[in-house]
Amino acid sequence: MKTVKHNDWLYKQLKKDPEFASEYLTAAAEDEEPAVFLLALRKVVESKGMSQVAEKAGIPRESLYRALSEKGNPRWSTLAPILRALGVKLEASPTYLNR
Repeated sequence: MKTVKHNDWLYKQLKKDPEFASEYLTAAAEDEEPAVFLLALRKVVESKGMSQVAEKAGIPRESLYRALSEKGNPRWSTLAPILRALGVKLEASPTYLNR
């Protein structure tokens, strides 16, 4: 029986399936810890190629690495072009907790 490492499988799915990548980021965004979303975003970016995403987003590659690093704290002005380059948009929906 052939096995595949989890990260290998994940990167393959993220690269080939935009719907999967979108759901992956949505699930990460639901976590209360921002680092979870940034790690998920980094994995999606890596699956597409850091250089390609940086170029498409108009961000220097080094800045992209820094923004998505473990110690990164990117501004919206950095995140928005990254998401656009990935073909992803963030949406807000009501949680119905405040009724």
